[in-house]
Amino acid sequence: MRIEVYVIGCAKCRRLERNLEEALRELGMEETFERLEDIEEIKRRGVMRAPVLFIDGGVAVAGFVPGVEELKAMLASRSS
Repeated sequence: MRIEVYVIGCAKCRRLERNLEEALRELGMEETFERLEDIEEIKRRGVMRAPVLFIDGGVAVAGFVPGVEELKAMLASRSS
């Protein structure tokens, strides 16, 4: 599974990273995520709101921060 987090340094971005780390840890998943900050890359992918979470190339979250439980559900459904 490829996990990418596009951030711009705001509080919501940091919270998404923390929640994602917690979700991965609670699921016992060894996947890591790539942290990207290139706003032009976000635009090229058609997303205009941060933070953005891509899982396997698809937008899973854009512009808001899901809780740990919601992230766990997203990750678990994609790892099956």
